[in-house]
Amino acid sequence: MKRAHHFLNMYFTAAISVFLVLLMIGVECVLLLSAVSAVGHFKEKAVVTAMLRGNVDSVSIARVDSQLHAWPYFSKIEFTSRKEALEEHIRELGEDPTELLGYNPLFDSYDLHPTSQYSTPEGMAEIEAKLNALPQVDRVMYQKDLVQQIESNIQKASVVLMIVAGVLLLIAMLLIINTIRLQIYSKRFLINTMTLVGATGWHIKAPFVGKNMLMGLIASICALGILALGVYYLRDQMDIILFPLNADNMLIVSSVVIGCGLLLTLLASLIATGRYIRMSTDTMYEI
Repeated sequence: MKRAHHFLNMYFTAAISVFLVLLMIGVECVLLLSAVSAVGHFKEKAVVTAMLRGNVDSVSIARVDSQLHAWPYFSKIEFTSRKEALEEHIRELGEDPTELLGYNPLFDSYDLHPTSQYSTPEGMAEIEAKLNALPQVDRVMYQKDLVQQIESNIQKASVVLMIVAGVLLLIAMLLIINTIRLQIYSKRFLINTMTLVGATGWHIKAPFVGKNMLMGLIASICALGILALGVYYLRDQMDIILFPLNADNMLIVSSVVIGCGLLLTLLASLIATGRYIRMSTDTMYEI
């Protein structure tokens, strides 16, 4: 009875340890998705301005508008007419150029916000070439140096984040493997006895694998529940939106946490039981 109680305490301690490690993996996954979302949102702030020619009529503008909306490059398209541009100029500078020139010197224009996929130096160059090919477009303007600098900084930050994520994942793997190894350690003499009476390797491993994978599944579900509560609290109570709560992101986080919970407990169980199966009886008294 005392031995069974001791084993349950050890199993519960192992389950808590696995739960905490999987929670760390889930938090890491959420932070990485948040970083990707923030980068995408930041990159979509870039603007390409397409100035139309002065002799473009409403029919030509409608044709340009339909072409721009048909292209896959933009997340947002804003049209500013000559009249609206003049009103904004007067509002900001307090001067009316028509009083001096006798005509409106401003032109119709489009402010185009590329998607994060095309907010790169190569993507912007492709967009510029496509816009310049339109006969209604007079010139295309965007900050090339700024786009290149942003892309370079994002690449450097991505490398750092991936290295940190890799180190944390490695630490998580070692913690889970060590936790389950210590749990199975208490059953090493039982494993040795089963080996001596002729039990096959898989017959010995199966109960440990099944029990620990179930523990990994339960710990994964608990970790996901805590993560969901945390994201909900930050979103609704503190107005902090980490990343879009869409089906893809939720599927990624759930798959990573549950996948790590099952895979790591499987590997840890196989490694630990395999070690004690191969170990002689005399050696077990020495560890």
